[in-house]
Amino acid sequence: MLAAPQLDLPQLAVHMNRSEDAVRAALDELIDLSLITFGGDGGGLRTVGPTIGLASLIARAEAEVADKQRQLEATRTAVMSLAAAHEQNRDREHVTKWEGVEAVRGRLEELTLATTVECVSLNPNTAQKPEGKKASRPLNQQMLERGVAIRAIYQDSHRHNPVLQDYATWMTDLGGEIRTAPTLPMLMIVYDRRVAVLPIDPFDSSKGAQEVHAPGIVAAVYGLFAQIWSTATPLGHTPRRDDAGLAPQLRELARLLAAGSTDEMAARKMGVSARTIKRKSAELMDLLDARSRFQAGVVAAQRGWYRHHRDVHPPR
Repeated sequence: MLAAPQLDLPQLAVHMNRSEDAVRAALDELIDLSLITFGGDGGGLRTVGPTIGLASLIARAEAEVADKQRQLEATRTAVMSLAAAHEQNRDREHVTKWEGVEAVRGRLEELTLATTVECVSLNPNTAQKPEGKKASRPLNQQMLERGVAIRAIYQDSHRHNPVLQDYATWMTDLGGEIRTAPTLPMLMIVYDRRVAVLPIDPFDSSKGAQEVHAPGIVAAVYGLFAQIWSTATPLGHTPRRDDAGLAPQLRELARLLAAGSTDEMAARKMGVSARTIKRKSAELMDLLDARSRFQAGVVAAQRGWYRHHRDVHPPR
C-alpha cells in the first residue's frame, strides 16, 4: 500500500498473488494496529506514515507492558492481602459449596423461605432447563405471595421461546418483573442483597453451586445485576434502538466481532444459531460499508457505537 497507494482491494490481491479474503484479513489487522486508516469524505483506506504509525505501535506496546506490570503489582498486593485476611479469619466460612442439582435445589428452597425483601437473578440460555423452571415455580410463587420482589433477566434470544413466554406471563401476573439482554455472563441469584448463589462451573450449572455470604462479593454481584437491569428491555416491549439506530443485539454483535469472536463464539454467547449471526453480521457490514466482520466491529467502535467496558456502579 505504501509503494502503490492507487491499488484497490482486488488489485492488491492480484499484485500480491493472494486471495481477497486474505488481503481483507491483513487490512483488518493493519487497521487494528493503526497503520492504515479511512480517508476523509468517504475515501478509501490510506496508509499512515511508517514513522508515525510504528512509533505509535511501539508506544502502545510499551504502555501495555507498563500496564501489565502495574496489574502484576496490584495482583501481588491483593494476594498478600487475601492471604493475611485468610489467616485472620480462617474460622469464618463465607463460601459453601453445594454439589449436584438436587443439593442446590434443596438449598434454594431454604433460601427462598428466608428471603423477605428481594430476589434477583441472571438466567443465560445455557442454564435454562425445563425441569429447572418446573422446580422454581413454587419457590417463586411463595416469595411473590409474601410480597418479596422478584426481578429476573433472560437473553433476548429467548423472547420467542414459548416456554419462557408462558413462564413470564405467569410470573408477571403474580407481580414479578422480567427483562432481557443480548448476552449474560453467567447464572446467578442474589437473595436480599446478602446471599449470592453462583455456579461452581459457569459453563455447566449441573455441577453445583457456591453460596457466598462475603459482603464485598455479594455487593459486586448485585452491582453487576443492577447495571445489566438498567439497560435490559422489559419482556413485552420491543428492544429500543440507540442513537445510532442499532438494536441491542446488533450493538452487542459489533462489540463481539471487534473483540475477535468468530461466528460460532458470538452465536454461543448470544444464544442464537450461527446462521442468525451470519445474517446479522452481513446486515452490520452493509450498514457500516465494511469489507469484513472484524472491520465492521472496528468501525462501530470508532464511531462510538458501544463502549469497550461497562461501568458497574454499586447498588443504592
